[in-house]
Amino acid sequence: MIEVNNLSKRFRLGKQAGQSARRDAREEAGWFHAVRNVSFHCAPGEVLGLLGPNGAGKTTTLRLLATALAPDSGSASINGIDIIGQPMLARRQIGFLSGTTGLYGRLTARENVEYFGRLHGMDEAHLQRRCDALFEQLQINDFGHKRTDQLSTGMKQKCSIARAVVHEPKVIILDEPTTGLDVMAAKVLLDFMAGCKRAGTPLIFSTHHLHEVDKLCDRVCVINGGASVFNDTTAAFRQRGGGDMVDAFVGLIHQGSAA
Repeated sequence: MIEVNNLSKRFRLGKQAGQSARRDAREEAGWFHAVRNVSFHCAPGEVLGLLGPNGAGKTTTLRLLATALAPDSGSASINGIDIIGQPMLARRQIGFLSGTTGLYGRLTARENVEYFGRLHGMDEAHLQRRCDALFEQLQINDFGHKRTDQLSTGMKQKCSIARAVVHEPKVIILDEPTTGLDVMAAKVLLDFMAGCKRAGTPLIFSTHHLHEVDKLCDRVCVINGGASVFNDTTAAFRQRGGGDMVDAFVGLIHQGSAA
């Protein structure tokens, strides 16, 4: 179970910030309020889609939840573990893929995944079985022996996801996992995410592709201007647009911008 309540995070601005004619509304007294008030939850077996325009605060929110950043206020828990009070314990529960997640280019795809499995303290025999299963599931067996700096974008992303979940996390957090992928690579990743859902693993992912939300998600959270402007079921989200997800999204963003 993932529970997030009223999270906020600000960053100090540089000396040149705020001098342009168009000042961001989230800039205040030398600070940029990237996340101001975000709340959502995701139960076992549910998938939550995190939506919002570019710069809305989605990535910062996911990094807060994954303990890569510490929030300024609010609360969040992973299976009852307070991510603020016990970040190391919470981190063991999480499989996190960020848009900036890197791979060691001089290692093969298999070596990358094995390395991170060992960092998680996995038993060697279990690690090998887990790698075998992931490479089969993500359809990267034929590329496991290749250095990752020689892989395509899609293969790198599949390897990154295998790396993020090799330790069998209790929750999975993915930041735009299908961005830049071709149709076939994206389908493999969506099928993998659907498998996680069937296994009862709560999964949160950010995306700009509403067909992915329609296909996978039980719940939707829309962030605009650093705040959650919608947090409910996918059915309720669709209903906001008279049955059309694009209309629902655009209406929420326009409504939030007008406010």
